[in-house]
Amino acid sequence: MRLVLRILGTWLIGLALVLLVVDGTKSLAANALVFTSLGDAWTQLHPPSIAAVSGFFESRFFADLLDAAMQAILTYPAFAVLGLPGIVIALAGRRPRRERFLRQEQI
Repeated sequence: MRLVLRILGTWLIGLALVLLVVDGTKSLAANALVFTSLGDAWTQLHPPSIAAVSGFFESRFFADLLDAAMQAILTYPAFAVLGLPGIVIALAGRRPRRERFLRQEQI
């Protein structure tokens, strides 16, 4: 399971870095900070899927809450939305530390 978490986290971090490079290139061309929102990136990638996810959330019990949360997340920068969970997932898949403290003679 740790291997799956580490691979998934690495992929998400890699995708976030690619999106950050794209935003950096756009920022250099525009001479201003440009961040692509997750909604814009998702719409460019596959527009029907965003409508399908919205339709799925509308059929759930907390439809208004899910719709508000989705609209909020879609306005955040895409690299942050993918990078932060990637870091958390990669850290969750790391090997636990055995010794936290060293004795004086081990230094």
